[in-house]
Amino acid sequence: MIKSKHKRNYLVVIGTVLITIYSYSQKPVDFVNPFIGTSNYGATNPGAIAPRGMASVSPFNVAGPQNLPLEKDSRWLSNPYVNENIFLTGFSHVNLSGVGCPDLGVILTMPTTGELKTNHLEYGSTYNYELAKPGYYSVQLSKYKIKTEVTATTRVGVSKYYFPKGQSNILINLGLGLTNEEGATVKVVSPTEIEGIRNVGSFCYYKPEESYPVYFVVKFSKPADDFGVWKKTRKYDGIEAQWMPYNGNTRLYKNYRKEIIGDSIGSYFTYYFDKPTQVEVKVGVSYVSIENARENLDKETQDLSFDAIYRNTASKWNDLLSKIEVEGGTKDDKIIFYTALYHTLIHPNTLNDVNGEYPTMAKRETAKTNGTRFTVFSFWDTYRNLHALMSLVYPKQQSDMVKSMLNIYDESGWLPKWELNATETTTMVGDPAGIVLADTYLRGIQDFDIEKAYEAMRKSATQLENNPLRPGIKDYIKKGYLTTKTTKSGSVSTTQEYNISDFAIAQLATALGKKNDSKLFYKRSISYRKLFDREFNLLRPKNDDGSWHSPFNPNKGANFEKNLGFIEGNSWQYTFMVTHDARVLIKLMGGTTKYVNKLDEVFEKKQYDMANEPDIAYPYLYNYAKGYEWKTQQRVTSLINKYFTNNPAGLPGNDDTGTMSAWLIYSMMGIYPISPAEPVYTITAPRFDKITIHLDNRYYLKDKLVIEKKGTGNLESFTINGKAKKSFFINHSTLTNASKIQFNLKE
Repeated sequence: MIKSKHKRNYLVVIGTVLITIYSYSQKPVDFVNPFIGTSNYGATNPGAIAPRGMASVSPFNVAGPQNLPLEKDSRWLSNPYVNENIFLTGFSHVNLSGVGCPDLGVILTMPTTGELKTNHLEYGSTYNYELAKPGYYSVQLSKYKIKTEVTATTRVGVSKYYFPKGQSNILINLGLGLTNEEGATVKVVSPTEIEGIRNVGSFCYYKPEESYPVYFVVKFSKPADDFGVWKKTRKYDGIEAQWMPYNGNTRLYKNYRKEIIGDSIGSYFTYYFDKPTQVEVKVGVSYVSIENARENLDKETQDLSFDAIYRNTASKWNDLLSKIEVEGGTKDDKIIFYTALYHTLIHPNTLNDVNGEYPTMAKRETAKTNGTRFTVFSFWDTYRNLHALMSLVYPKQQSDMVKSMLNIYDESGWLPKWELNATETTTMVGDPAGIVLADTYLRGIQDFDIEKAYEAMRKSATQLENNPLRPGIKDYIKKGYLTTKTTKSGSVSTTQEYNISDFAIAQLATALGKKNDSKLFYKRSISYRKLFDREFNLLRPKNDDGSWHSPFNPNKGANFEKNLGFIEGNSWQYTFMVTHDARVLIKLMGGTTKYVNKLDEVFEKKQYDMANEPDIAYPYLYNYAKGYEWKTQQRVTSLINKYFTNNPAGLPGNDDTGTMSAWLIYSMMGIYPISPAEPVYTITAPRFDKITIHLDNRYYLKDKLVIEKKGTGNLESFTINGKAKKSFFINHSTLTNASKIQFNLKE
């Protein structure tokens, strides 16, 4: 996708790769626009990445005097690229996509011309002619007239710089980054190679003592005429000359300081070209060792050219995106759909090297896997829909994710909460990993140790002392809820999260024949009822003595405002987050009409937050109210039209590692996994005339599922293999065993 903004221009000619990109073939990969989500706090970036890639190459434009003032809103810092910014200082090689807190964004390369400068404020440049597709990004640096193309394999970022005649430089800046911008080492190995370590960590500026290393090796396609290192922008290169061999030839180089350790350091490679010349740069990364980074680089790129690497990566993207084929709808419908699917295939991503090695949780010892060890588990977000989508469309990946979770349990003694590169960030609240384990198993993905999974889930739900996953568990078990004394923030919402986790345990216990546990944990799962205040018909925090917390303002807590009862939300945005008990909530509110009226208030009083997870399922809750199902279709259609568009601001906010994108994918297909750990979908009118999901026959009996839409207007009924159904809910096994689902619409 080509993008133009501010004074940036449209790209007219991009070179050989453009021919590949514009061979318009109606393939799913052709409908992805990586610029979607790069504005409006979406926190995505348009850089190049392979599916589930460890490495990625993103333009880095959040450090510079000409960019938006970051101090006015720290949320800009959660991503290496912001669409509104115009000053680029390099290309980072390990990045996160769609997260709400900053980390990574390090190992920056930057091509320049003319006199060598090592201060990013001096060598940074405005830019134009941007183009991005899955696995590919290109831009021209205005200051130097250097065209840059980047692509990636799973563990290697690859760049191609088009230098003019004259002095040209390639900088490797280890000082810039999104957090923890200190601590690195770099060593010049030869005129074509450097190696080093960059310290990272402090996700959400939390636990700075738990930083960890990223190892890297950089290889250049041409030997440099001059090279060295710098520290705090001071260049080190010596004064004496020496002869050094390179590929059997002897070349003259300045005596240089080839290794440096510290903060704000980097390395430079300088060339003196007598004609325009291209240089390819490959950056291999690892979280285990420099040796592994070098092996990753060698095995994944070998002697392949930039164009060959890009073609391989684009092909992998197309294969995965083609698991869902859509027909009908507008071109923009297809673009936002496939871009959303693309975003769900970035995280969780690969942690292990090509030899299978990865760092373990807790001790960061080196272990080995025969499959894929995944990382970046943002479970507070993703348990609600993303992992259910993976189970449906990419069940082998979801199986490996579950096995990674159980490995983490083996290594640390606990399931992950918000895991990042073998560190536990403990971000957000609740005990969400078990929900994913139960949901995966109940959807039929069962090739993992379910007894170990159950053991891990039960441990976090029952251990009273030193329980990192369930703070306040004693009060929760004794009273059924957390109080304003138990926690300084989020007593109600944390109780609800524990309820959902306990419901998941109860569901799994039932499936495994553990009757006593099923009863115990189901009883716990509905304890939110004790926090339902009939005066407001909403959930309300309680004090330690059981009295209602006063004064109570149900509106307080939205937009990250602090609230004793709710975390990142308010009572409106949390009260209906009990889908596992929705029918009882209807009774508590006084019946269907009052329930619907209260739900309407959420939207009409502008309390609904499309960008936040707690109320993400709200549009579908009308399906629990007989006679009002049409409102689900109305709300879903309206939200898609309003918040999901084919432009940089085309996400409602932070993508939350694919959670918002997963909501869109499901909503455009006409189904939604309404209750986590319950293998059931509720339905709405699909966006497309026909959707074909190619099922993995290692897990499902059918090779494909076809969803068709007939007519226009409101959804009246649907049929499964020609047989009419009256319910607005469908079981996962029924869905995946069906050959055809038909939605019938009527004005």
